[in-house]
Amino acid sequence: MDQPRPQHLQATPAIDCDHPAVRDFARQHAQGRDARAQAVALYLAVRDGFRYDPYRIELSVRGLSASQVLANGYGWCVPKAVLLAAAARAAGIPARLGFADVRNHLSTERMRRAMQTDVFHWHGYTELWLDGQWVKATPAFNLELCQRFGLLALEFDGVSDSIYHPYDAAGQRHMEYVHQRGSFDDLPLADIVQDFVRLYPGLMDAADAAQLATADFTAEVRQETQKEKEKAQP
Repeated sequence: MDQPRPQHLQATPAIDCDHPAVRDFARQHAQGRDARAQAVALYLAVRDGFRYDPYRIELSVRGLSASQVLANGYGWCVPKAVLLAAAARAAGIPARLGFADVRNHLSTERMRRAMQTDVFHWHGYTELWLDGQWVKATPAFNLELCQRFGLLALEFDGVSDSIYHPYDAAGQRHMEYVHQRGSFDDLPLADIVQDFVRLYPGLMDAADAAQLATADFTAEVRQETQKEKEKAQP
């Protein structure tokens, strides 16, 4: 059995569960009669309290830390998973990070140009130790985003894995897991940066990244979704 270890409750520079803001967040949201109920409450607080934004990627320990997500009010999948892991550890729930490569159909023309692919390498989620097992929780897409764009919001009950749906609410392809990278006690930042530099040179270019950061991901998804709806009309 893959049991939790002491490090699954300890702070790291990225999973900074000892940061005052992270501790306050955990105290505020880890409500419930037991660890499972508290984990579900934390999941919902991270999922919906922080807007999903893949246009603002800062590949540094500080930029991906839980405390920085709290300060920003937004994040992409990796920092949001880091925040959930840190908040869980602060609440006494063993937590670690999981990663996979996914083919993501919720993208924009701007992202596709920058990445030159629809495969998102190092998609991040959280693994929580609850009732004697590790359970996957994916808090990336906030409920408002899902409702706007016809996605099936990911729920989490603390018993079953919460991973992306393969199809959206209309039955169109949404997310495909193409490679599992496994579980990590801490953020594997060096490996992520190495692969991003190799696989996404456009995304890692300083000028392109700065231009991307000034764009509005939600607005551009809205525009492209509307275009697709108009094409589908007879």
